[in-house]
Order: sequence, then structure tokens, then C-alpha cells
Amino acid sequence: MLLPFKSLCEHRKVHVDVVVIESDEVATAVAEEVAKNSINKLVLGASSPGLFKSKHKGMSAKISVCIPRFCTVYAVSKGKLSIRPSDMEIDGSIIDDTSETSFSSSSSSNYTSTNLTDSSSVASSAALHSSSLPTRQIKALSTINHTFLSTSSSLNEINHYRGQSLDLGRKHVASSSSRNSDIDHIASQASSCGSISDNESWIYDQNSAKYVPQVTKLPSPNREENFNLELEKLRIELRHAQGMHAVAQSENIDASQKLNELNKRRVEESMKMKEIIAKEEMAKELANQEREKYEAAARETEYLKQCAGREAAERRESEMKATHAAKEKEKLEDALSGSTPQYRMFTWEEIVSATSSFSEDLMIGKGAYGMVYKCALHHTTVAVKVLHSNGNHKSKQFQQELEILSRICHPNLLLLLGACPDHGCLVYEYMENGNLEDKLFQKNSTTSIPWFERFRIAWEIASALSFLHSSKPQPIIHRDLKPANILLGRNLVSKIGDIGLSTILNSDDLSTMYKDTAPVGTLCYIDPEYQRSGLISPKSDVYAFGLVVLQLLTAKPAMALTDMVETAIDNGNLADILDPKAGSWPLQETLDIARLALSCAELRRKDRPDLKDHVLPMLERLKEVADGAAHSASIVNLKSRPPNHFICPILQDVMDDPCVAADGYTYDRNAIEKWLEENGKSPMTNMALPHKNLIPNYTLLSAILEWKS
Repeated sequence: MLLPFKSLCEHRKVHVDVVVIESDEVATAVAEEVAKNSINKLVLGASSPGLFKSKHKGMSAKISVCIPRFCTVYAVSKGKLSIRPSDMEIDGSIIDDTSETSFSSSSSSNYTSTNLTDSSSVASSAALHSSSLPTRQIKALSTINHTFLSTSSSLNEINHYRGQSLDLGRKHVASSSSRNSDIDHIASQASSCGSISDNESWIYDQNSAKYVPQVTKLPSPNREENFNLELEKLRIELRHAQGMHAVAQSENIDASQKLNELNKRRVEESMKMKEIIAKEEMAKELANQEREKYEAAARETEYLKQCAGREAAERRESEMKATHAAKEKEKLEDALSGSTPQYRMFTWEEIVSATSSFSEDLMIGKGAYGMVYKCALHHTTVAVKVLHSNGNHKSKQFQQELEILSRICHPNLLLLLGACPDHGCLVYEYMENGNLEDKLFQKNSTTSIPWFERFRIAWEIASALSFLHSSKPQPIIHRDLKPANILLGRNLVSKIGDIGLSTILNSDDLSTMYKDTAPVGTLCYIDPEYQRSGLISPKSDVYAFGLVVLQLLTAKPAMALTDMVETAIDNGNLADILDPKAGSWPLQETLDIARLALSCAELRRKDRPDLKDHVLPMLERLKEVADGAAHSASIVNLKSRPPNHFICPILQDVMDDPCVAADGYTYDRNAIEKWLEENGKSPMTNMALPHKNLIPNYTLLSAILEWKS
């Protein structure tokens, strides 16, 4: 409500203070404020039409009564001015031109007091006080008009400075004031801003020597004066409205400029925000790239760690293997060089007792270095090799054979059970089927070997030789491989024996050749290069092995055997020279093994194949064929072989007339009768028989006759 008045004062460079007073007693509160601040002049205006006007009717009179006497009170209402002079004015004292004029505006419970310093307002107030009431009213209105004119001129200067024309504003206001409703609205705004209606006036009471409020009615002016007065009021209100419009227009321009500046700043901030967002996106992209690089580097680091771990593990494993191999080699070297025997020691008395003082009945073989006896030691059937008594037991050959056999073990090498070193005796396991030479040439009425067993024997010999050539710490060369030194055990399992001439090479390299003073071995089986140069190598055993395989195929002597087989292959009649007692040979497999044997028996060492890499793989393939044939043959033999209870324990043949003896066993009648004529003990239990009566076993006889039919 006070904004227009405050703006007007600011344009006139008048200092204004707005004070808000809160109190239930308005008049008392205003009076206390006047007394507190020593206010000399107080202007009261009426409240706006409405609730406050009806509620505070007559408030100006109440305030005038309560105001101290040193203050002059001006009450303006509806163009009327009522004055309550102070004691100083009544006494005719001179009012200072520089005194302050206070304006106070009140509402329902809030009143505002305003101090104004203006010499012109004081002068006009004095003039109004000295004249009559109508004249004072006209002069007061003229003073207010002058004030608004000054304000309008100031506003015109401001508008001119901003590039706006005051005439345009006046035309706009004049056009808008042509309507009666607009004029009434402007008049109501002017009256609400600066006047309070009040019908009270002030008179001087001689009894109390002071002015007291009294309701008076001004004399009615003539028509012209009223018209001029109303016209002047309208002009004043119009000027006031123009000033308000100029202020509003100025504020609108300022607001527009501020709005433009704000829009400009908003656009700039938006651009900055976009740049920030773009930079943020770029930073995020760079961060993602860096994170991907970091993850890739981490993965690569992890992979390198794993590789390093695997390499370290492999290195540790290799070191462990190397350490283990070194320890094993050292252990073997210590064992070979040590004095502790690795075999069982037999006494000379045990050997003599077992062989019945070397009875010729127990002798099963005879060689250049000694004789072989079959006997039993510690309930085990063994073969005892006794060297000649001319000091051979102290020879290098005996010591070497004992040293080698006591430290090697292979299923196809003859097993050394013990020895009596003092008398040159070696104790071996007993091989029931003798040697391969006797079997091939059927000495002592031995049975022939089937072809599939010969294939298997060839593979077993090659396996044993490969083991000797790969032994640690040094390779071993047999040097005397031949059919007579290949022994056959139960089920025709072959084992290489007579390793007395073996040579231990001083190098692990199988290509190394050993210089011997004089060739040793058996003629026809000795390597031709070894005979010529005295240099021996593992290929020397390969040459002898080739001849042994050719003998397995043909059952012929080794002399000129290679030429015979090679000629037969070239002529396409290999089957003509094969051993017919071996059965039906598979021609293709036999041709393959014959060519392999010829390649092993080449005259030059470099033309012979490697035993481990070439010979053994082919023999393994041929062994599979032989195993299949052996399985088929075993099924046929089982069908044709008589049951065990058909066999006589004495004759080891099928019984013709089975009968039961006193010991409960069944024998052939003729065989048991001959036995009882010479012995009174059981042939099975070696116990005395209570009687010699025989009981025929007709049930068994019927079964035997049925089997024979």
C-alpha cells in the first residue's frame, strides 16, 4: 500500500523510514511512538474502503487526543484537511523550516509512521493553518498538486533517459482515463494511498486553552469552486497514475532486461552444461578404455603367471626326474662296484649233496666252460652250472656273468637264483623244455614248435635284447646269441641264458663300438664286421638275432642260411623251405618276418635296422596274429585232450582197464600190478598199502570207451 508513496519520496530524494507497530490499542501505540521519536508533525490518512474503515471509524480523533501536544496533527480525508496544532503553534512560536514531517498510515492492526524532511511541506502547513478552512483546503490541494507535478517531471526525466516519451505515456493514460470506470479506479487508488476520510475538525477551547476535536460541516462552496476542485483532484490523480505507470513501465523494462540477461545466462549455462556432459562422456569413454586396457593387462599378467607356474612345475619335475635318475644310476653303480653280493649264497656241501656228488644221471648239458646238472635245492628244482676245476671260477668270464645276472631281471632273461663263488657254481631256474636248438632239430624225440609259438619266441628274444641294450648305467651286449643259449620253459616261454661272454659298454650311446682284443662267440652267429675289425656294438646282437629268426622259420643250420632264404624269396618259393612241422604258415606274415630277419643279418652294420624302433614294432604286430592263432589252437586242443581223471598216474596216459587200489586212487590194471610186484607202498601217497586187492571201475571204463569212440 505504501509502495507508490515510497517510490515518490525516493524520486524526490527524501529519506523515508517505514515503521510497523503492532498493538491492540492503535491510538496509544501511535502516541508512544511519537513521544519516543519526538515527532513534530504527524499526517494521518484514512484506511481503504472495506472492513478496516468500518472497524476503525473515528480513529483519527482518538489518535489526535492521545498524541502529545508538542506534535501538530494533519488529518486528510476525501480532500478535506483537519489540523490539530501543537502548543507551540498556538502560542505563535516560529516553526523551523528544517523540521521533519511525519506521515503515519494505519490499517486493521498495523500502522506505519514515516518521517519526511521537506521545508516546502512545513511552509504549506503553516499557510493552511493561518487561513480559513476552505481556503486551507484549496491551498493544501495546490501544494499536493505541486508535489505531484514535481514527481511527474522527475519521472519524465527518467523516462526520457531510458528512451521513452512521456507524451506517449500521457496519451495512453488519457485514453484509458476517458472511461469513467478507469477514472474511478484511479481515484480509488489515489484515495487509498494517501487519504483517510474523517468528518472531524478542530476548534480552540478557551476554557482548556487547547484545540479539541469537533465535528463540523464546511460551508458548501459555489458550483464553480466545486467544479474546479474536482477538476484539480482529477488532474492530481491523473498525474499520480501517470507517475505510477512510468514507474511500472520502468520496472517492466528493467525486468525485461533482467529476463534477457537471465535467458542469455541460461543459454550460456546450457552450452556449458552440454560441454560438461560431453567432457563427462569423453571421460567415461576414456575410463572404459583404460579399464579394458587394465583388464587385458591383468589377464595377460595372470596368463604369464600361469605359464611361469607351469614352467616352474615342469622344471621342478624335470629336476626331480634328473635327481631320481642320478640317484638310481649312482645306486646301480654302487651296487655293481660294491662287495655285497646281490644273490643267494650256497655252500659247496649243499651243491654236492643236491647233485649227488655231480652224478652223470643228473647232468642235462655240457659246454666249453662246464657242465649243467638238474637237482633240487631248498625244495626247488634248479639247474646248477659248474665250471671246470682248472681255476675258471676265478676267471673274468665267471665274475662278469655273476655280476650281470645278479643285477638284472627280465621275464625273458634266465633268472640267477644263487651261486657258490668259491667253487665256480651258478644256480639257475630250471627250464623244462630245454633249449631252442634241440626243439628246432627235434633232438631227444622232442615235439615240434607250432609256427605261432615261433612268432612269439622271436618277439620275446627281441624284447630281451632291447632290454640289455637299454640297461643302466651301461648297455650290455650278449655277443653269443644262438638257439642253444635260448632256453624254453613251461608253455614254451623263451629266456636268454649263458651271458658269460656279455660285454658292458662304458657309454650310454648305443652307437658306440667297443674294441675287443679277439672276437669271441659262435661261428656263423658272429658279426662279420666284428670278426674283421674287432669293434663290437649292439648291432652285433642284431645280426645274430636275424639268423636265429631265419632258423625259427626253416629249422635249418645257420651256415649259408641267409643266401638260401633270399633266393627263395626272389624265386617266390619261400613256402618250400619253411619248416613243415610247424603247421600251416600264414604266407604274408611269414614273408614279412623273413624279410625283417634278412635286413637284420645284413653284412654291413649300418644297413641293419634299429632293434627298438623298427624290429620290435613289426614283431608286436606279428605276435598279435600269432596270439589269435594260438587261441584258436588251444580251443581245438581242449576238445581233443582227454580229461585228467582218464589219465593213469603211473603211465601218464589214458587207462585201458581202470581199477581202484587200496589207497583209493584209480590206476591202469597192468601198470598198478607191475608196481605192486616191486613195491608195497602207494605210488601217490608213498604209504604202505593194507592189501593189494584191485576193484574194477566200470563207470570210468564206460566213460573212457565213450570218449574214445
